[in-house]
Amino acid sequence: MNKFFVATPTYYINDKPHIGHAYSTFVADVIARYYRQQGKAVLFSTGVDENAQKTVNAAEAAGEDTAVYTKEMSKLWESTWKRAGIDYDVFTRTTSAKHKKAVYELIKRVEASGDLYKDTYEGFYCVGCEAFIKEKELVDGLCPTHQKKPEWIKEENYFFRLSKYQKPLLDYIDQHPGFIQPKARHNEVVSFIKQGLQDFSVSRSTQKWGITWPGDNKQVVYVWFDALANYLTAADFPDESYKKLWPVDLHIVGKDIIRFHCVYWPAILLSAGIELPKTVFAHGFFTIDGQKISKSLGNAVDPVDLAGDFGVDALRNYLIAEIPFGEDGEFSHKRFEAVYNSNLANSLGNLVQRVAVLATKHLDGKIGRLPKTSVNSDNYDKAFSEIKLTLALEEVWKYVHKLNLFLQEKQPWEVVKTDRNKFEAIIGQSVADLLEIASLLEPFLPETSEKIKKTFANSKVHVEVGLLFPK
Repeated sequence: MNKFFVATPTYYINDKPHIGHAYSTFVADVIARYYRQQGKAVLFSTGVDENAQKTVNAAEAAGEDTAVYTKEMSKLWESTWKRAGIDYDVFTRTTSAKHKKAVYELIKRVEASGDLYKDTYEGFYCVGCEAFIKEKELVDGLCPTHQKKPEWIKEENYFFRLSKYQKPLLDYIDQHPGFIQPKARHNEVVSFIKQGLQDFSVSRSTQKWGITWPGDNKQVVYVWFDALANYLTAADFPDESYKKLWPVDLHIVGKDIIRFHCVYWPAILLSAGIELPKTVFAHGFFTIDGQKISKSLGNAVDPVDLAGDFGVDALRNYLIAEIPFGEDGEFSHKRFEAVYNSNLANSLGNLVQRVAVLATKHLDGKIGRLPKTSVNSDNYDKAFSEIKLTLALEEVWKYVHKLNLFLQEKQPWEVVKTDRNKFEAIIGQSVADLLEIASLLEPFLPETSEKIKKTFANSKVHVEVGLLFPK
């Protein structure tokens, strides 16, 4: 099928976006750009989850009406992604009428399968996770993720028969080994399911903010049932046209929300008779200069601000090159600067400048007809198909280094003194390879790719484009 649907989670808006959120979104952007290059009809969806209790708490802390707060914060998130050069197709707000329509249709289909019933829930609930927690999962009485004591709640809710889908889920995962990636997350989910699945509450009676349960204005839809439906919303569900882009080809999520996407979500879809996603890929966490990302520590900064004078492309390059997708990683300001100087400024920036200067000085900036590129993208394409983005980017840098060596060996600055034709051939080959490198770089470093293409557009050197990476 000539389409590709990649989705980030909808992010909680109880705070500003930080580099951890940006990592997921940058990765999705890289993948979306790659498949657009391949000629596929791409749907890249992201958005914000506005219906959580933590949103209400944040609005109260800010002294604002919840509706006003969510509108302001959603604008902030959307503008941040625009400033970061994220080229998404759909930005979903879970307070939108379109999303509510999708949620209601999903509930209708699950109810038709006999998988909803009313009962009383009593137990621990972590507002930070927006999830119910079993007592055995607590560490010293605290949520292991947020290090806070969860609330004990008791209320009458609507429940989803998750227990009914234990075997169907295990069968599906067994039949689709690529469904959950990487392998460690696959094993984690399978182990969790085998321990036994319990029905879970899909509505709240004490929370007054959210999507009202259809036919029962005393209940609102539980945030995780609501939020997961955003992927259907992005594809225009329940309009039948949604099937043109459904299912999601790749969910990109943090490893802390893997259960919701690999247990709750597929079970709900099975109940509703809707095709399951092809792959859910959980990336790891990372620290900044050895510290966990934290608002209190002051390092949960805007990703564009974090990029600073180095630029967003430099940040994208660092995150993909230094943090293999799926693993935990470290953002180091010192290492960021070192990678910028070595790979970007010295290897690529100087390479483009050297070729441009030689062509301008000795060929009046006229390059002529270009030969076939020596750059081969087979390994690059294979890495993308396996969602190994670090390897794909390494393939690009391999050709950058190879072209630098080519110039060192051929020494066109010496050749031009005795053999102009040979000089023109060297420059032509260099430009042809640089343009192919620019094409391969486009998903990763879109601004840089565009500058390289403009520098050598129409078989001429355009010096006005300027340096790629000033030191």
